[in-house]
Amino acid sequence: MSAAAQIYTPFETPYRMTMGLMALQTAEWLEIDDALGDDLREKQRLFRERHDQVFVELPDSRPAQQELLDLLVEHLLRHHGDRYERVGNALRIAALGEEVALSGPEMAPLERAARLVQEDLCLMEPAAGSWRLSAGAVCFPTRWDLGSKLGQALDRIHDPVPGFRERLARPVGRFFDHLKVARPVWRLNWSLMDDPALFQPGGHGRKTANPALDGGNAGEAIWLRVERQTLRRLPESGAIVFTIRIHRWPLRVLADRPEAARRLRQAIDTMPEALQQYKSVPVLGAAVRDYLDGIAPPDDRDGDSLR
Repeated sequence: MSAAAQIYTPFETPYRMTMGLMALQTAEWLEIDDALGDDLREKQRLFRERHDQVFVELPDSRPAQQELLDLLVEHLLRHHGDRYERVGNALRIAALGEEVALSGPEMAPLERAARLVQEDLCLMEPAAGSWRLSAGAVCFPTRWDLGSKLGQALDRIHDPVPGFRERLARPVGRFFDHLKVARPVWRLNWSLMDDPALFQPGGHGRKTANPALDGGNAGEAIWLRVERQTLRRLPESGAIVFTIRIHRWPLRVLADRPEAARRLRQAIDTMPEALQQYKSVPVLGAAVRDYLDGIAPPDDRDGDSLR
């Protein structure tokens, strides 16, 4: 479980599909916390046992990969010098007591970068009039398959998401075209899951309710999973770095946050049915609603009748 000081509760009511972008200070590009050692050890395991599932690249992406690695190392030493130390041609990670070599033919630059931080890393580069995934190191996917996305354009990557092509494909494309090097951004995306594992490449579209879940155990058995995503343009290649940091907390984290519980309840109930199916809400919905109603009773919702 994440040891981040801040609990993210990004629930909009009523639910809306938006880009939700916010300005990002460069010093806050990456989130590094006390789970660093555990998360990096899990990444090491996945790179060792499932390499082809968690790392992909197009051959011509290596220059952008190297640019990202160089930028990442500079950032870590400048802003997180208490956790990282340069040792010759390697970066020593205090939480692991180990070093990651920064060059060599045995490993792509993007994989080296991903072994340094808790974030997953993707590179988007322009090709044939669109932005395409040219490389990715994604050890902690939230129900998506990295390998099937390599070389795909933005709209194709998001085709499984109901409403994305109609509502967001054009504005996202325009945003990528105009993103400035000096103006990185961030956003949040949330899911509810009945499994706390970091590596979850499948599971979208489940329809059958989990009979083991109810309002009594939902606080422990259901997990709020939040992706903190950032977008940043590299100055030399012009490629865009997309980072994904996974936080997850048992749903009981909302027990003393009734306003957040109320917003989550309303967001679930106002979400389009197709998106509810995509997010597997039917698997968890009844248990989640009952649990959230116990935190923020329906009578306290200023007359809303979402039940």
